[in-house]
Amino acid sequence: MKIKKFKERIIESLLFICAVSSIFITLSIVVVLSYETFGFFKEISIVEFLTGTVWTPLFEPPKFGILPLVTGTLLTTFIALLVALPLGLMSAVYLSEYAPHRLRETVKPILELLAAVPTVVYGYFALLFLTPILQKFLTELSGFNALSPGIIIGIMIIPYVSSVSEDAMRAVPMHIREGSYAMGATKFQTAFKVIIPSAFSGIAAAFLIGISRAVGETMVVAIAAGMMPNFTINPYEPVQTLTAYIVQVSLGDVPHGSIEYKTIFAAGMVLFMMTLIFNIIGFWLRKKIREAY
Repeated sequence: MKIKKFKERIIESLLFICAVSSIFITLSIVVVLSYETFGFFKEISIVEFLTGTVWTPLFEPPKFGILPLVTGTLLTTFIALLVALPLGLMSAVYLSEYAPHRLRETVKPILELLAAVPTVVYGYFALLFLTPILQKFLTELSGFNALSPGIIIGIMIIPYVSSVSEDAMRAVPMHIREGSYAMGATKFQTAFKVIIPSAFSGIAAAFLIGISRAVGETMVVAIAAGMMPNFTINPYEPVQTLTAYIVQVSLGDVPHGSIEYKTIFAAGMVLFMMTLIFNIIGFWLRKKIREAY
């Protein structure tokens, strides 16, 4: 009995250490970002940083307006969500409510394999395959653009949206479905008017994972979007995202400790705040939907 309690204490201690470690790592990231960003703003006006529409910190004269990177990030994310959210949700509805058990157990792992493909492969697929196809129909589309990587990022995050949403729908108790069928509802009506609202917390989590994954994607946009910080919402033009810029500066061409080097921490802080805002909005929407139902 004492040995059993001792083992339980060991396991409890290990789990506690893991929990504390995750919190410590998160706080450490925030502290490092905040410290380096504060050093950046000692030299650069925060007003210029947040409102400027020209981002050329590596050229003369340097300009530090972050808006081109923010708009590029939001543009590619928006395009990705237009692809991933409806397709991912429809896939989840089919797998949860329509697909036979054997088919679901076969298709779901195959769908999740999309998440295992290296992102650099997706990047070259967007640049060398999808962009030439789109240019046949959209003649004004640039060789580097926001549309092609946005679509590919959307395809990339379908497995995240689909898998988590399907798990949430499968977790809805069977008696809720049976009650809907007993009231004369069709399978389609049950899926969209009963199951999806009942599983909205899990679906919202899936959407948040998809949004965070799209905002943080690096290699696809670094390869196919053009690495040009244009202040535009035109998906046909080349853009640069926050993550792509961080990759560009992190290659080692900029002296460590210089103001140009510190820009990656300022960009990282903006990326962190964007992700945090999306999560707060998602939490608020999930709470409101729960209260409504």
